[in-house]
Amino acid sequence: MLTHDDIWRGIDRLARHAQTSPSGLARRAGLDSTTFNPSKRISADGSKPRWPSTESIAKALAAAHLDFDDFAGLVSGQPRAGALPSRALADGEIADPFDASGYPAGPDWDAIPFPGLAPGEAFALTVQDTHMLPVYRPGDRLVVSHEAPARVGDRVVVQRRDGTRSAWTLSEKTVQALRLSPLDPLQPTLTLPLTQVAWLARIVWVSQ
Repeated sequence: MLTHDDIWRGIDRLARHAQTSPSGLARRAGLDSTTFNPSKRISADGSKPRWPSTESIAKALAAAHLDFDDFAGLVSGQPRAGALPSRALADGEIADPFDASGYPAGPDWDAIPFPGLAPGEAFALTVQDTHMLPVYRPGDRLVVSHEAPARVGDRVVVQRRDGTRSAWTLSEKTVQALRLSPLDPLQPTLTLPLTQVAWLARIVWVSQ
């Protein structure tokens, strides 16, 4: 049985999934901005719990592009099948949460519902800093896949063998090197020998 705390916890997790606050989620759903605020979760005198309406939850789910099965997964903390591993992406990060093939490994991953893709097909990275401006801003979520072929002109995440990773536009791939164009057109193009590349994966979807 779901409790009052369970439902509100699910709404807080839904807001985080949508990369916003509860009030921001309410506005995005076309509701009053205070609909999901903590002050609305209990009566003014503190004696009676208040529950969100089914209609407000449905509108919030539609705004986040999820359904009630996804919401149940958020409430329970066990996302439905199709959830993707997710973590932060920062320029110059040395810690390596990936295995030798570039797939998520280790404990430093959350899970987000993402219909249509299985965990083995893709993972999500959330931009944490400004090094990918002007294309990607802090808070943008990139869904990245090793299964999608990377072609010239595609945006990709490249991890070097020294453990650093960043996003680029793939300009050319030869048997010896990658030519990578920075997201900032004012920065120089990089030619990276394949001997320095640990893995490359295509960015297939972005939440901005």
